Amino acid sequence: MEKTLEPGLEHEVEILVTEDLVPPHMRSAGVGVFATPEMVRLIERTALEGVLPYLAPGQQTVGTRVELSHTAATPVGMRVRARVRLVEVDRRRLKFQVEVHDEVEKVGEATHERFIVDLDKSQARVREKVARWRGGGAPGERA
Repeated sequence: MEKTLEPGLEHEVEILVTEDLVPPHMRSAGVGVFATPEMVRLIERTALEGVLPYLAPGQQTVGTRVELSHTAATPVGMRVRARVRLVEVDRRRLKFQVEVHDEVEKVGEATHERFIVDLDKSQARVREKVARWRGGGAPGERA
């Protein structure tokens, strides 16, 4: 029996905030807190991992949109957890509601969209684009 992606699917990932996840400009200031781009990365990872078991062989998802509010700082050494809930499936477009919590409070919320792609077709488009670029085609020019 094949699994189908339906609204209501939830997935959660928890990580430890380390120095590597602190913005470089904050490291030099001595303030070690979870970086917003790392929160985006955690959200994307959580959504991706949640849907992987539902994808057909040769399929993958790519992130297409993130709307994020990063509302509180999480210091180095604390754990942070993202929970995604699939709220909409429109053919290949997947929309998630997201909450991010550390060990004390909610530190972020977001909506995130991903699109299901067929890897062979997607990679063929990328190879064609690289060929146009290396071939000196004008920006926006289609072969």
